[in-house]
Amino acid sequence: MVIIDTPPQTELVSLEIQDSGCHIKLNREEKFNALNIQMITELCTLFDWTAERSVGVRGELFDSNGLPFLRTLVLSGAGRHFCAGADINMMRDAGANSPEENRIDSERLDRLFNGLWSHPCFTIGAIQGVALGGGAGLVACLDHVIATSNVKIALSEGKLGILPAVIGPYVYRRLGSACFRRLAMQASRIGSEEALRTGFIEAVVDTVDHLSPAVDTLVEEVLSTGPQAITLAKELTLEFDRWTGSDAELREFTLDFTSRMRGSNEGQEGLSSFLDKRPANWKNE
Repeated sequence: MVIIDTPPQTELVSLEIQDSGCHIKLNREEKFNALNIQMITELCTLFDWTAERSVGVRGELFDSNGLPFLRTLVLSGAGRHFCAGADINMMRDAGANSPEENRIDSERLDRLFNGLWSHPCFTIGAIQGVALGGGAGLVACLDHVIATSNVKIALSEGKLGILPAVIGPYVYRRLGSACFRRLAMQASRIGSEEALRTGFIEAVVDTVDHLSPAVDTLVEEVLSTGPQAITLAKELTLEFDRWTGSDAELREFTLDFTSRMRGSNEGQEGLSSFLDKRPANWKNE
């Protein structure tokens, strides 16, 4: 597989890479980072590019130039709000589009959310202000979300007479059946306390200034974990989500999965480093 070293050029989304971490930021501050077709397309492109440069996909810590492959991805939004949902012009166009055109738009959104949900890196959200509609969908697709105390999250589609169908599978997995159903019907904004209680987010900080230190602390913890183990944890979870076999077959699957991990290069390095009382080769010195 050819590795593309140069990141894609984008206008509405920025990408910053430092060591094995990348930071993707929504940059439509004047529009509260509302999602239009260009921003969605750019996000999809960056999710694909960063996934290809991840340790989970490459199976190695460094490329041929000695540069680290990616292990963490932070997603944030510029300005007062993380993401106000779909751009009003895009929503207006949807009302005039044919069913075929709306299907194409929906497929683009599905690619966006699935690209983040299935990303091989450990994904972290640093969010503030509002996360509405598609913005809430992005939040639901992240592995760990840190929010400011003023955050407001809503599955707001019901206020427009539509439903959060495309983001639905990801929000459903994060919140569970009853909570997803209630918030989809209610369509109103929930604050940081309820978001924390329902599992929409994992941590709350007082202000935007406290987001970066909290993210840095989490990244440091993540980097102590086997990078391929993180990617495979997502694979394991997906197998559990989709499992239709018997309990005996599930037990056999977990035995095979464990054996594969223990016999892998990363598994052998982790076990050897533990027995030798030294840091594993993926840990920062």
